[in-house]
Amino acid sequence: MKRLLCAGSGDIYQLAKVFRRGEAGRRHNPEFTMLEWYRVGWDHEQLMTEVEQLLRYVLVDEVQAGTLVLRDQSLTLSYAQALQQFADISLAHASDALLRERGIALAGQDLELDRDGWLDVIMSHQVEPALPRDTLVFIHSYPASQAALARVVGDGAASYAERFEVYLNGVELANGYHELTDAAEQRRRFHKEAQGRPLDERLLAALGHGMPNCAGVAMGIDRLLMLMMAKNIDEVLSFSWQRA
Repeated sequence: MKRLLCAGSGDIYQLAKVFRRGEAGRRHNPEFTMLEWYRVGWDHEQLMTEVEQLLRYVLVDEVQAGTLVLRDQSLTLSYAQALQQFADISLAHASDALLRERGIALAGQDLELDRDGWLDVIMSHQVEPALPRDTLVFIHSYPASQAALARVVGDGAASYAERFEVYLNGVELANGYHELTDAAEQRRRFHKEAQGRPLDERLLAALGHGMPNCAGVAMGIDRLLMLMMAKNIDEVLSFSWQRA
């Protein structure tokens, strides 16, 4: 889709099956359906507004029927604010050792994780379950190291990525970015994360020809259906991984 954006497609969307190796559970399935779209000329804040409008439109029947409660006012927090409010951790001042100690206590075991890995444990085990229910919660301004495809603003410890995620009742529904369009920077980030895997040279070549300023988001449709009518993602799939 980004190659099409580079070729001049303009606003673009796709509803398709995607696959992620090794993810299975009450909220995960290795094969799932994702809605992905990009808005040319927008930033992530404008896209957050559209995501909220779409979710409220899709969920209106459940809200009116009383099968789902959704407050009129959404909650918007930066990543640092969410970590401080729901885990009592200062992102700017927390040492790697402190994050590891907290992560071990939450996970119940020591793991070979870096700083971002332990932050993920704290977010998934402590912050996400504590988010207010019946409320669309938008978390934005992630650590720069957690958004390989997003623009980064600021320098050094004050930098952050223009990325957001949206949650409802502790379930992540969508992940969006103010997209990185710098081919050289994207190559550097790909190299850092590749761990021996080949780079997407076609995408990098397309970025080199020029990608318009845009924002993009991916939304998990199965998770959205699960929130609307079920408790387990298996209940909204024809064939979950156990029955494949």
